[in-house]
Amino acid sequence: MPARKDVDGSASVPAFYGAELRWKREAAARTLQETVDGSFYGASYLSEIERGTRRMPQDLARHVDRVLDTDGFFERRCGDARRARRVGHAEYFEKVLEAEKHAELIEEWCPSLIPGLLQTAAYARAVIRATHPLEPLEETDAKVNARLARAKLFDDPVRPEYWVILHESLLRLPILPAEEMAEQLDRITALARRCRITPQVLPWNCGAHPFMLGTAKVMTFADAPPLVYTESLHTGDTIDDPALVKEYRRSYDRLRAAALPPEASLALIENAAEDYRNGNQPA
Repeated sequence: MPARKDVDGSASVPAFYGAELRWKREAAARTLQETVDGSFYGASYLSEIERGTRRMPQDLARHVDRVLDTDGFFERRCGDARRARRVGHAEYFEKVLEAEKHAELIEEWCPSLIPGLLQTAAYARAVIRATHPLEPLEETDAKVNARLARAKLFDDPVRPEYWVILHESLLRLPILPAEEMAEQLDRITALARRCRITPQVLPWNCGAHPFMLGTAKVMTFADAPPLVYTESLHTGDTIDDPALVKEYRRSYDRLRAAALPPEASLALIENAAEDYRNGNQPA
């Protein structure tokens, strides 16, 4: 059997703690399965943590400390890692940061602004400054950089599949100068042309529709139950109750049926971008 490749603990915070976990586990002469026995997690889950590809949840860190007799080391470091990765994000958004990275499918509806995963730096800055006009500029910079970093998940050519429904008003009502609005819409069309996202536009004159209140991000996973994230001003909520998640999914599917087809939606977005480039207000 070939030797197992060591994890480079200097590569990232998850890689560091993964390497430390593997060292402590092997020093205790425990297999992956023996280490997770009695928890709600499987050996493959722990293996991903050791490889630095998945972060350790706090309840598992507490279990590992008990099994490996590490005196609370992983639970304490788990808290450090959570705070480190949350820089630039609200505390209530913490679960989403981890969930996005492991989702197979993300479906999003955000009627009042372009979703964070699709925002350009200029758009993100305008939104953040509008919400926090008095905060120091360095705090705004940290939030903008953190938001842009989330979009690295689109570097993977396949996963996650991302489906977004945008209200047509987002194309018509500029919150940026015309050229920057064109760049924001170009960002969306470029991802769509790369087959990385599927955008749909809900027409402004569609009448009553199934999702007139609130936002929703529905995340589906290969190895875990689905989650829904909703957000309002200064707060957000992650929902895992199966009955509620089912209701959100049903509403999202009905909203998708009311929206324009993907190709027609993409043409509408491209036309709006071209209008902005030509100095015209999209009709």
